[in-house]
Amino acid sequence: MTARVFIDGAAGTTGLEIAQRLAPRSEFELLILDDTQRKSADARRDAYHAADYAVLCLPDDAAIEAVSLADGSPCRIIDASSAHRTNPAWTYGFPELIGRDKVAAASRVSNPGCYPTGFLALLAPLVRNGLLPSDWPYTCHAVSGYSGGGKALIERFESDPDIAYRDYGLAMGHKHVPEMQNFAGLAHAPLFAPAVVPAHRGMIVEVPLHLALMERAAPTDGLRDCLRHFYAGSPVVRLNDETPDEVLLRRSTGPSDRLELFVFGSKDGTQARLVARLDNLGKGASGAAVQSLNLMAGLAETAGLAL
Repeated sequence: MTARVFIDGAAGTTGLEIAQRLAPRSEFELLILDDTQRKSADARRDAYHAADYAVLCLPDDAAIEAVSLADGSPCRIIDASSAHRTNPAWTYGFPELIGRDKVAAASRVSNPGCYPTGFLALLAPLVRNGLLPSDWPYTCHAVSGYSGGGKALIERFESDPDIAYRDYGLAMGHKHVPEMQNFAGLAHAPLFAPAVVPAHRGMIVEVPLHLALMERAAPTDGLRDCLRHFYAGSPVVRLNDETPDEVLLRRSTGPSDRLELFVFGSKDGTQARLVARLDNLGKGASGAAVQSLNLMAGLAETAGLAL
């Protein structure tokens, strides 16, 4: 039976990529409102009540409003905004961390943020298994392609080729921080330092570690073994056993729903760097939503993904 999927916000970057992944698939029928209807509350309400699933690709306030429009319908919702990520009534859409069965059974799923996806994939298993302390003041450095900032940032970077690097979030309190702290099980909010580079897509997230200063920290090999075991069999997340001299983002890289992890350590064992590489529009946004939708619909987890 074909399932009907309403993408609310299908004209945005994330919505367009989700639609591209779902359009060729016979398991789904897309319900997409045209330009004359997509801002109509009545038309959107009707779409929610006609759909089996909905994906919200909206700003936070609009996503909260959208959930109210769906009240009374059996529609199961995936929210790609940050509005519900730490709401205990919602299931966090990171099946590798939360559990595939929980995502599959959920009626309300909150899509992880792009930066938190890399941060949590690296840190959460290590803290959960006692290989790193939960009460350490962690730092996260990350760079992303400009597509993650939406239409305004895309236009800014593409109209001004002189921009080489954009450091931001300098007032602290970035909206991703509560999500990162909560799902990593940390006692302290991490110090998050995000930046944007002049590439359309792609992301590198890094967590540096002073292992010698931590009372409860496993050696680098132990960290690597834990991540390898934790993601064993995952078709999406992979630990790279190699330790290259550099980890690159290439401007020519196409869409990918993979998440690649690295563990680098100093020769004397006193320091380590945990690094994640992903597509901010793939596993960091649209790909993650499609992965959750597959599970909720009882389909193969990787159907329609670029792996």
